[in-house]
Amino acid sequence: MSRVLRSVVTGVGGYLPERVVTNAELSTRVDTTDEWIRERTGIRQRYQAADDQPVSDLAVEAARRALVAAGRTPADVDLIIVATTTPDLTFPATAAIVQRKLGCPIGIAFDVQAVCSGFVYALSVADGFVARNRSKCALVIGAETMTRLMDWNDRTTCVLFGDGAGAVVLEPGEGEGTTADRGLLGFALRADGTKQDLLYVDGGVSTNRQTGYLRMQGNQVFRHAVVNISEAVTAAAADAGIEVSSVDWFIPHQANQRILEGVAKRLGIDETKVISTVAEHANTSAASIPLAMAHAVNDGRIKPGQLLLLEAMGGGLTWGACVLRL
Repeated sequence: MSRVLRSVVTGVGGYLPERVVTNAELSTRVDTTDEWIRERTGIRQRYQAADDQPVSDLAVEAARRALVAAGRTPADVDLIIVATTTPDLTFPATAAIVQRKLGCPIGIAFDVQAVCSGFVYALSVADGFVARNRSKCALVIGAETMTRLMDWNDRTTCVLFGDGAGAVVLEPGEGEGTTADRGLLGFALRADGTKQDLLYVDGGVSTNRQTGYLRMQGNQVFRHAVVNISEAVTAAAADAGIEVSSVDWFIPHQANQRILEGVAKRLGIDETKVISTVAEHANTSAASIPLAMAHAVNDGRIKPGQLLLLEAMGGGLTWGACVLRL
């Protein structure tokens, strides 16, 4: 059988800001309670970046940890892709700022904007470089400061989101073209721009020159999430040539505990295989999957050689799934 080049995850890292914001603290700022938030979302706390801490700082810390885990240094990096909805500046790309702060050599650096699906989208884009031998050491980062998009008078949204960053190092590795190979094995990416009004931010450079606030129709998003994500997961598994039931770990976007459970149930995935960090981190948008992955790698649950299934859905609407063997 002929050898094929795969994009292999060789290191994972996560970073959370120092400040923890509990549900109890939020209940002093908006009309809500710890019980109300937990019952509807499963969230009990989230992290908030300091005022002088841009999203690139979070991305850099996660990237450093991923590089250490991979046994690499910034000098090895030739590609940086940052998935973010909350960039430092309109331009340059946050990825270029991360490149400078890490001290990486001249290479490729750009951002991907697919909101909560951004990390899955960015993995697919990076695979196009690494699996074609156009990159020897890529950083794929999901980083967000979502608390800066919150309307703190809207209790239905401000309780859901937090700040953080997660990163993976991708390097080329040879495989045999089978599902036993290490690396990225299958993808399914989707978007439906007609559903924009379900989840969006009401500001933008060319619209009103404002950052804007996040707006969401929660019940509609929940309904679309369970149905759409399940379809994408099935498609990604088919693309990889595996059965959903064969995965060792399911790492969903950490939006809401009820969505996690709904998708897992619809797919027939045992709840013991689901990595959930939403209670601790809340919804960190593009950062949520790599943060959850880093958490489960660090606590020893996820081990080399295991089959992982990632999925996410975000504003746009965008959604997607990825299958990889660590």
